[in-house]
Amino acid sequence: MAAGTEGTAEGDRAYANAAFIRGGERYFARWTARAAAFRRSMPPGRLREGLRYGPAPREAFDLFLPGGPARGLLVVLHGGYWMATGRGDWSHLAAGGLARGWAVAIPSYTLAPEARIAAMARQAVRAVGAARALVPGPLVVAGHSAGGHLAARMACTDGPRGLSRVMPISPLADLGPLAATAMNATLGLDAAEIARESPARLRPRRGVAVHVWVGGQERPAFLWQARTLSEAWGCPWTVEAGRHHFDVIEGLEAAGSPLMAALLDGL
Repeated sequence: MAAGTEGTAEGDRAYANAAFIRGGERYFARWTARAAAFRRSMPPGRLREGLRYGPAPREAFDLFLPGGPARGLLVVLHGGYWMATGRGDWSHLAAGGLARGWAVAIPSYTLAPEARIAAMARQAVRAVGAARALVPGPLVVAGHSAGGHLAARMACTDGPRGLSRVMPISPLADLGPLAATAMNATLGLDAAEIARESPARLRPRRGVAVHVWVGGQERPAFLWQARTLSEAWGCPWTVEAGRHHFDVIEGLEAAGSPLMAALLDGL
C-alpha cells in the first residue's frame, strides 16, 4: 500500500512551487511556446524527432545536433513531478549545449500513475543508452526537479555506463517526504520504493562526477533536498543566487552561463 496517499497541508505546501513564484502559473505555457519556436528554428537535418528507445508511446527522444561534429552528448531529463510534461515542452533547453558544439537529447518517459518511479528510472537508462549509441564522445546527463531525481539515479550503480558527469538541478533526492503529499495518491510511493529509488539513500558509481545545482530562492524543501544529496554523496553543490525553481533551468539555454560551465567545462 502506498504511504501517505492522503497528503498533509504541511507536506503539500513544502513542495508547492507555482504558488510561491510570481507568475508561476504562466511558466508552463511559456516553456511550451519557447520549445516549439526553438524546434522551428533548427536548420534542416539538425533535429531528429521521435527517435524510439522502447515500444511504449512515450519511449522516444528528440536529438538536436550541432553544426559540425559533436563534442559529446548531453541528455536533459525533464521535470513535472513524474506526472506531467514531455520532451516537446523543453526543446529550448538544448540551446546552451548546441552553442557549445554538443549534441543534446531530450527524452520523454511514461508518467504516473501509468508507471511507477522505478520504471521511469529504468526508462531513463534505456533512453540515455539509445542516444549514446548515436553520438560518440563524453556523455553528460542533467535533469530538473523530477528529472533531477532521474539524473541522479543515472549516476548510481545501476545506471548507464560511460557517464562522465551528472548534474541534478533542484533534484528530489530523498523521496520520503513526498509520501506526505497529495501527489502520492498518483505516485503510489511506498517504503520499499522510497528506499530503492531515493538517490540520497543510494551510492554513486565511481568515476562519475556529480555537481548538484539549485536556486537560492527555491522552497526550503528543495534546498534541503539538494544539500542532502550533496552531503550524502560528498559532491559539490551550487546555490545560484536569485533563482527560483522555475527559472533556475534558464542556464541551460545560455552557453556562457555558470550552470553550463559547471556542466560541460573541461570535457
